[in-house]
Amino acid sequence: MRNITVVIYFLLGFFVNAQSTDSVQLNFKEYLGYVKRYHPIAKQAEMVLSVGQANLMKARGGFDPKVAVDYATKEFKGTEYYDLLNTTFKIPTWYGIEFKGSFEQYSGEYVNAERNVPENGLYSAGVSLSLGRGSWINERMATVKKAKFFREQSNADRDILVNQIIFDASLAYFNWLQAYRNSQVFTDFLSNAKVRLKGVGRSAMAGEIAAIDTVEAKIAVQNRALEMEQAKVILQNARLALSNYLWMGENIPVELQPNVVPDITLDVEIDQALEILGKPLDSFSIANHPKLKSLRYKIDGLEVDKRLKTNKLLPRIDVQYNFITDTPDSFDSFETQNYKGGLNFELPLFLRKERGDLKLAKLKLRDAEFEMDNAEVEIQNKVLAIYNELESFESQNVLIDDIVYSYKALLAAEERKFSFGESSLFLINSRESKLIDAVLKQNQVENKYFTAKAKLFNSLAVNPENL
Repeated sequence: MRNITVVIYFLLGFFVNAQSTDSVQLNFKEYLGYVKRYHPIAKQAEMVLSVGQANLMKARGGFDPKVAVDYATKEFKGTEYYDLLNTTFKIPTWYGIEFKGSFEQYSGEYVNAERNVPENGLYSAGVSLSLGRGSWINERMATVKKAKFFREQSNADRDILVNQIIFDASLAYFNWLQAYRNSQVFTDFLSNAKVRLKGVGRSAMAGEIAAIDTVEAKIAVQNRALEMEQAKVILQNARLALSNYLWMGENIPVELQPNVVPDITLDVEIDQALEILGKPLDSFSIANHPKLKSLRYKIDGLEVDKRLKTNKLLPRIDVQYNFITDTPDSFDSFETQNYKGGLNFELPLFLRKERGDLKLAKLKLRDAEFEMDNAEVEIQNKVLAIYNELESFESQNVLIDDIVYSYKALLAAEERKFSFGESSLFLINSRESKLIDAVLKQNQVENKYFTAKAKLFNSLAVNPENL
């Protein structure tokens, strides 16, 4: 079954390089490239374009030439009651004009007098058109126009859907990176605590320090081990969350393996991968936003619908004129005195249905215009807010880096004083706990910074072309 989870170690060129002999790095840009190419939702987004194109083809079918054959015969007790043949060829055109050619042949004992035609049949060629309702817009014209707008709207909607799945996948990667960094922090400090415990044990056995200090050193090891286990669970869950976005060809889901690690230099390439590099605030053009494009095409389609409903207030006046002849081989046989024509007039007295449809069309159009006005302001303010966040996080990153550096210096100084017998394990553990908190805070701020960049990418609705 295709939905069986397949375990793959990403030896298919999925990685950029290895971090160590037993670990491989999952590059952020390559990861997003596979999301865009293979994720089912990304594939669904591409299908939106096919739906729009199929609707347009269907709408254009209303202008396809048509051939119709109507044949009926009846014979009873040796008597031919009737033998009726009527063939028609119609060519619809854009502005409600329809060209028509036909052949009629009727025979039998009980054929209506109006169907008397020459023995070899009667040929006709003519045109029919609408002078009132359907003159400057009709159902077929409106359907094609709306289908064209829907096709363009589908293109914009596709960009929004692809952008959303890449945004969600990016957040999963950032959370995985933060969990990995936090796990590395506790792994490193657990190693330090174990080394310190050995040193304290040797000093206690030599009588240089009190034996009770070994208990405090052991507690520190146990605390670090507990924190590392908790971080390990968070990392495993983050890895599973990331696996939701990893797919290969033929809709095969992929499970991320423990030896795969994130790119810890992500800040270098995130702007390039999300294609938000070099996008200052003054370069942002809201007019090209896919959501506004989609709403604009929606409004255009509703405008067409409103014009169609307005046109239906006119009376129906359909006229037709056909030249007729029994010798179609000679063009001169089509004479003006030989013709078949008709007129059809229809007008509801109160037009309540038509006026109601027009009012509904106007309300739908106004509702879409309100939606677009609101979306324009929301997008504009959201982008401004994200730019403010990015500026703040840039400053926060500098501050937290300085704080981590200072805590490292304090811990190093405390350890040096302890080696001279001028400090205690309690102070070292206290300094170390402060440093751990600072490093975790540093990872958190970095995650928020990356998330803000992803939010900018999402608010701009970018569909990266280079993935």
